[in-house]
Amino acid sequence: MSRRGRAVAFLLLALAAAAIAAGVANGYGSSIAQGYGALRPVVVLGTDLPAGEPIGPRELSSALEVRRVPVRFVPPGTLAAPGDALGLAPKTMLPAGSYLLAAQLRPPERGGATVGLGGDRRPVEIAVSGAGALLASDPDPAAARVDVVVTEEPTGSGPGRTYVAASAVPLIALAPGPDGPGPGGLSSATLGLTRRQALKLIAAQNFARQVTLLPGG
Repeated sequence: MSRRGRAVAFLLLALAAAAIAAGVANGYGSSIAQGYGALRPVVVLGTDLPAGEPIGPRELSSALEVRRVPVRFVPPGTLAAPGDALGLAPKTMLPAGSYLLAAQLRPPERGGATVGLGGDRRPVEIAVSGAGALLASDPDPAAARVDVVVTEEPTGSGPGRTYVAASAVPLIALAPGPDGPGPGGLSSATLGLTRRQALKLIAAQNFARQVTLLPGG
């Protein structure tokens, strides 16, 4: 056999081996699915979560992981998306490596009483600008309704777009940030948000130029 013929034969053998390997892998995957059920996403803890501490944006990105597990091994009530835990607090300390169950979470407590927002709203803490006016007019402006205004970074020569991202949301708590309430300083605002509003504001907090509260929403 010529050198070219041997090369062609070797190539054909390699392709045949690859096809056989793929068939074996697919067959193995099918047998696993048949034996244990289809795979579904589950939320698993990457780090310990302390009891009573609300799950915020930082925990969503650093402490909660999504994995795919056969249905047979998934405990009832296991969360499928990290965002479902936003604003809730563990009832007890939850260890790393465990599944996150809905029954393990509750609304957080503030001042010894559970916040009652009603509906699908949950307490979510975000960093905001321009809250000095609220703090100056009322040192404890909790229970007010506010509009959350987002100013985007400019994409061209013009100014960034400004829009109301959440209207008339409950303000649960407001405190100065580490730089104080002065101009340019960030404040920590706890708002009663729906899941959709919370995810929208978390994204804005990461990518927008400024998130501002307006009183009287």
